[in-house]
Amino acid sequence: MQLSLRKSGKIKIYKYRGFKMNLANLLESGMLICFGFSWPINVVKAYRARTAKSTSLAFIFLIITGYVAGILAKLNNHQYNYVLAVYFLNLVIVLTNVLVYFRNRALDKKREEAFMGSVNTKKENKVVYAHEEQIIFADDAKKEAASRAANIALLGGTYDKEISAKAINDEYELEVGLVNSSTFALSLKNAKEYFKKYMSQLDSEGIILHLGEEDKDLFKTNPKEFDNLYLSLISTIRMANKKCSLALVSLDNPKNDALIAEMNRHIEGIASSEQADFVNLESATLWNPKATKASSDFARSMGLNTKKPIFDVAKIVYSYAAQNLSSDAGRMNIAG
Repeated sequence: MQLSLRKSGKIKIYKYRGFKMNLANLLESGMLICFGFSWPINVVKAYRARTAKSTSLAFIFLIITGYVAGILAKLNNHQYNYVLAVYFLNLVIVLTNVLVYFRNRALDKKREEAFMGSVNTKKENKVVYAHEEQIIFADDAKKEAASRAANIALLGGTYDKEISAKAINDEYELEVGLVNSSTFALSLKNAKEYFKKYMSQLDSEGIILHLGEEDKDLFKTNPKEFDNLYLSLISTIRMANKKCSLALVSLDNPKNDALIAEMNRHIEGIASSEQADFVNLESATLWNPKATKASSDFARSMGLNTKKPIFDVAKIVYSYAAQNLSSDAGRMNIAG
């Protein structure tokens, strides 16, 4: 070990140059470890997220450039020590983030293609997109999903499928993007699998559920199973997105059918127990969508959050439907 000696009277002062060098290396390693510690956590979070939407590739490459510059500086000064090893370790971990990013991008693309479907037929200049389970999306749904984030998704059956999310977004200039993910003859028996396959990765802020029309026979014979299936669907949605808000929509009951009335009481009870909004369609024809939007916008601008935005959106959706769709629109003896 090198040292220098300086005499001052009878006092000798020793300076350990080797110790100072080791301390500098230790401090530099500590800095690298502190900066690099977040990257393994980031890798795990990005891998579990399965989406590249919130990841900046440019930022990752900027970090990589910094580590490469540090490694070249060490090599240029012939400093082959454990500090150089820490540089390489951090670089490898950050490069892992790049691999996860491109994997997540591929998953995003795959989900988008699955959600949109493949081209099935072309008739009268209108392209129809179909899946093997008769899940059909028209071209306006494709354009809507591509141009807007699925902030709020509508999940219902055949009648709901006829609701144009694009027309609602354009006419009422919603601050949230509405996407209609409804499909033919959707029942509670297959809604959970449909959600997991086509909607679980949309990361919606809210989902409007309009289900039950296809489950009348089930409710008549086994109302408990009806409740359990509805609760299971809600649980699946919240497992996929804990922050997702829900609005449960009642079944239309213009003839005051006793069975439907009882089903609506169950749906309202489920909404209450699951802290979800309940939207009663009995008043849909009386709602004024423009007034609803204006009042809710004003309330939120004043800092008043007396109603959740998803409740307002649901009212706008079904008041629009009541004014623009006939009660038999798209039903063909099946509705959801």
